[in-house]
Amino acid sequence: MDVYSIIEKAKRTGKIEKGTNEVTKAIERGTAKFVAYASDVEPKEIVQHIPFLCKEKKIPCQEVDSKQKLGISAGLQVPASSVAVVDAGEAEADISALGGK
Repeated sequence: MDVYSIIEKAKRTGKIEKGTNEVTKAIERGTAKFVAYASDVEPKEIVQHIPFLCKEKKIPCQEVDSKQKLGISAGLQVPASSVAVVDAGEAEADISALGGK
């Protein structure tokens, strides 16, 4: 199961936060269950704090290759630099399976 599929499933059956500001808030509040951020964001400083925050809060975090695909999987018409799954819904088991990576 890839990250994009997990985000799509969580969007359909749970709740997600989109955009670096919302994702950062979800991580800091401890409400994020899983975070994905795009590697092709320019400048890199926009998302470079996310993996560190996730590690600190013990939240699974994964880098994906495309902000365009991340935006599409989050149901947006525009690219998304990062997405946080707040309520996993049916994607819970998929996120747990990723935890080992």
